[in-house]
Amino acid sequence: MAMKVAVTDLKNLSGPEKAAIVLLALGEDHTKIWEALDDEEIKEVSQAMAGLGTVSASVVEELLVEFVSGMSSTGAIMGSYEQTQRLLASFMPQEKVDALMEEIRGPAGRTMWDKLGNVNEAVLANYLKNEYPQTVAVVLSKVKSDHAARVLACLPEDFALECVTRMLRMEPVQREILDKIEMTLRTEFMSNLARTSKRDSHEMMAEIFNNFDRQTEARFIAALEERNREAAERIRALMFVFEDLSKLDPGGIQTLLRGTPKEQLALALKGASDKLRDLFFSNMSERAAKIMREDMESMGPVRLKDVDAAQVGMVQVAKDLAAKGEIMLAGSGGDDELIY
Repeated sequence: MAMKVAVTDLKNLSGPEKAAIVLLALGEDHTKIWEALDDEEIKEVSQAMAGLGTVSASVVEELLVEFVSGMSSTGAIMGSYEQTQRLLASFMPQEKVDALMEEIRGPAGRTMWDKLGNVNEAVLANYLKNEYPQTVAVVLSKVKSDHAARVLACLPEDFALECVTRMLRMEPVQREILDKIEMTLRTEFMSNLARTSKRDSHEMMAEIFNNFDRQTEARFIAALEERNREAAERIRALMFVFEDLSKLDPGGIQTLLRGTPKEQLALALKGASDKLRDLFFSNMSERAAKIMREDMESMGPVRLKDVDAAQVGMVQVAKDLAAKGEIMLAGSGGDDELIY
């Protein structure tokens, strides 16, 4: 095996090779630097380090001077919201830190009530319906009137009327009670909302993946599985695909049939499983099913790309019907069946 030529010129080094030399020079006492790198960066620097060979002392010295100069010219520190919060918490009570950081966050959520104003009314109503009517009355009196109206409309009618009655009779709320409600909302509702925010991003990606053709979808899922298997599995579970239409009951299938152009249906069913194809045929009249089968046979071979487009189109029709409240769709990863 040929020996590696010693590195004697700084100009010939790549970025990862320079980083590798600096890290080698700093030694094992500076492992925290490695912790700040992401997986891809660690892999790239490690590969560069393993292939370095001997580096002359003059190159190491020149590189460290370049490194220190770069730090001093760009500034050796970088501030962030999280770093500021940690620093303040080291010498200030947590309540004061929270209040100050909320001010720094700005108009998106200066106070708890401003934050609630940015929460979807259905999500907020779903939480409040389990609270005491008096508590709900206080909360709704503190948020903007248009948002309060939307939340009330989402609550069960009897419960909403009880809350309205309490709001009409409400006297000024004691500061301690208000603080307690605010603290409960902060610790229970807002923290839960923050924990579930990641799920929303996975749902968004599932919607995007639903609109890929089959090959692109398979390519992205496979690539994502290599990088982040958990994310890939969650996206796959949330995706609503053509075969999920098999969970519709007869009434739901018939509603979907009425909303789908015949040519699109024939093309989509051409690439469907036998089970799903039979389900659709069993919800047509005998004559209509016969005509549809004949149309499919007369098509001859069809391009997979066209079948995918027709199936995506049918899924979109189903989603449009769901938006109008005519059918209700559940993701393929959920336990709920599709309900008409």
